[in-house]
Amino acid sequence: MSELNLMMTITDRALEKRFMSFYREHHLEVILATVGRGTATNEVLDYLGLDEVEKVVCMSVVTGELWKELKEGLQTSLQIDAPGMGIAFIIPMSSIGGKRQLRFLTENQNFTKGEETCLKDTKYELLMAVTNRGYTERVMDAARAAGAAGGTIIHAKGTGMEGAEKFLGVSLVAEKEIVLIVVKKEQKNAIMQGIMKQAGLDSKAKSIVFSLPVTSTVGMRLLEVEKDETP
Repeated sequence: MSELNLMMTITDRALEKRFMSFYREHHLEVILATVGRGTATNEVLDYLGLDEVEKVVCMSVVTGELWKELKEGLQTSLQIDAPGMGIAFIIPMSSIGGKRQLRFLTENQNFTKGEETCLKDTKYELLMAVTNRGYTERVMDAARAAGAAGGTIIHAKGTGMEGAEKFLGVSLVAEKEIVLIVVKKEQKNAIMQGIMKQAGLDSKAKSIVFSLPVTSTVGMRLLEVEKDETP
């Protein structure tokens, strides 16, 4: 049995090709990438003689075994521990919506499915729905109908999408949007099923949804009040 993780890599945009090449060499095919901006203060940037730099954020699903291999390579081949190279980390995943989606996201990885992961005493889950650009409202409508509140949308570009037809039976475009929704743990399954039914692979949205356990939160008081007021 293998555990699944969401691996996130944050590095300067100028280094994106080096990281992408490294991941492909290790047979990591499906990667979602989006851009961001560093938040170092102007004083720090001036002191280091640097301009404000754009960052790239890459997200992939990896098994624990592959992470160990990648971690070693990131340290030895890419020297990620050197200042300015970037960071990489993993977050445990609790579930993926659908067997075909699971096979697609773990292509070329030696994954053996076991029991669904459940961290003890977690009250919330983060749902990530990766959908074709322009269909986020369909995703949110399905999520709200199943009890979700709001969500956050970010844009991304996917690599490895050409392998989708083999595993999913459909083709996927590279331009993606990611919908982030924090939900109460007991709502998770209903909301994921609602998204898969209304905006899944059989729809034009072609959404893939998975969940991550949230171990600590602030700012969730509104959801707690709604729960208390439910008759």
